[in-house]
Amino acid sequence: MNRLEAFGYIAAQAARGEITLPTSVNAALRLQLALDNPDCHIEDAIKLVLGEPQLAARTVALANSAAFNRNGDASITNVRAAVMRVGYRSLQTLVASLVVRQFGMRIVDPVLRAKAEQLWEHTAHVAALAQVLARRVTFVNPDTAMFAAIVHEVGGFYLLSRADEFPGLLDDDPEKWAELCEEVVSREVLKKLSIPETVTQAILALRDGWLTMPPSTLLDTLLLANQFAPVHSPLGVPDEPLPDHADSVLDFVIDNDTLQAILDESADEVKSMSAALLV
Repeated sequence: MNRLEAFGYIAAQAARGEITLPTSVNAALRLQLALDNPDCHIEDAIKLVLGEPQLAARTVALANSAAFNRNGDASITNVRAAVMRVGYRSLQTLVASLVVRQFGMRIVDPVLRAKAEQLWEHTAHVAALAQVLARRVTFVNPDTAMFAAIVHEVGGFYLLSRADEFPGLLDDDPEKWAELCEEVVSREVLKKLSIPETVTQAILALRDGWLTMPPSTLLDTLLLANQFAPVHSPLGVPDEPLPDHADSVLDFVIDNDTLQAILDESADEVKSMSAALLV
């Protein structure tokens, strides 16, 4: 089977909804469904978190990050206190990060595994930046921004996991497979994971999206977070750098000094949150 046939095969499977999720994802999805229930009791949430060791560790790490411990209080050392501090919305984001991460963890080929590791590092930085930018620039819901950033490359993770079955699938044709990822595979994987439609639409618009003025939407937040992320995605065409503010209409919304101050002030927060997500 040549690459074009392999692309077609994977795309056809995705279009039929035949998305194979890692076994370990099922437990995380059960927690996500529970958290979506407005009647979910805190004790039930804690038990579900404790049932997934990686999620438990990541919840405690995020609770101790600068984003959730701005006053420098004593470190949290247990899941109960961590869940209370971060809240259900952030816990849902952590569940999503576990789901996305699991796609990369099952990759065997070392080259593909390295791409998955870089993609995850990129995702973590974008997620941290998206929350900061949402709070200080675009004023969309910061929890929604972070959640959207966590899952914005899930189609790429899925393709990387399938590439193990088709040697050479992703070689020397990044634009072609990035297009496939975003137009077919991403949509179906997002649907399989029951990602809200507003989040899905923002993610699918990223490839050809334009920044609006003033930046005020979830798409704007994701575009800016991707551009400012210190680690770029290994998938598709590399991100174009943002123009200097002197040459950009973004300068009419936020001047270069102010933007730099925001990035400087949030550097520790971004680093702390990224580290928590990379647990």
